[in-house]
Amino acid sequence: MVLSFDLQDFILRARVLKLYRQALRTAQRAPEHARVELKRTIRQEMENNRNCKDNQRIRFLISEGLERVKRLDEMLDMQGNC
Repeated sequence: MVLSFDLQDFILRARVLKLYRQALRTAQRAPEHARVELKRTIRQEMENNRNCKDNQRIRFLISEGLERVKRLDEMLDMQGNC
C-alpha cells in the first residue's frame, strides 16, 4: 500500500508531529505522579483524531492543541516545575 501526500498534507503532518513532541516534552515537566496519565491523555487525543482527513479540521485541532500545551506549560511554570 502506497500513501501519497501532497505538499499540504506533508506540512500538516509535520505540524502534528511537532505538536505531539512538544506536548510530550511539556508533560515531562509535570510532577512524577501526574506524568504517566498526562502522557496517556496526550496519546489518546492524537489517536482520536488520527484518521481525520479534513485539512481545515486538522488546522483547527493543531491550533487548539498548541493552546492547550501553552496553558499546561504556563501552569507548570506557576507551580515551579522546570
